[in-house]
Amino acid sequence: MSVPKTLLIVYHSLTGGTHQMAEAVRAGAALEGGCQVRLLHAAQSGPADVLAAQGYVFATPENLAAMSGQLKDFFDRSYYAVLDQVNGRPYASLVCAGSDGSNAARQIARIATGWRLKAVAEPLIVCTHAQTPEAILAPKQIGEQDLARCRALGEALATGLVLGVF
Repeated sequence: MSVPKTLLIVYHSLTGGTHQMAEAVRAGAALEGGCQVRLLHAAQSGPADVLAAQGYVFATPENLAAMSGQLKDFFDRSYYAVLDQVNGRPYASLVCAGSDGSNAARQIARIATGWRLKAVAEPLIVCTHAQTPEAILAPKQIGEQDLARCRALGEALATGLVLGVF
């Protein structure tokens, strides 16, 4: 019997949108029985969590056209402790954006490149179009179509891990 694979989802969310997306990824991944799924807030995640997983999803809101400071802090605390120990492992990213999210996705990709991770999906960016201070700070509600995309990503990642595709 093979050891179950672990998919680690590390997220930060201020207004709930990114958390909803991460939960949807978890729900999709949970459909694959041979994969353990760990959903951890960036502040509670660290190098041991990264090393214990075989695949990753990094999820962030777009803050001032960048990834959130808390997700960046997770990478800062974990980067050197896992360098050269996670080479080739698969990852995907989620961005809950107010405008376009592309810079936040690029920042995650650059860090993942340094870790020599393998992107297995394009960044999944959900744009809320929040542009005023009130809209930016308001609680978010991610639509069912976008949540379905997140669930499908989670299911695909978990299945790929279990089958050894990644």
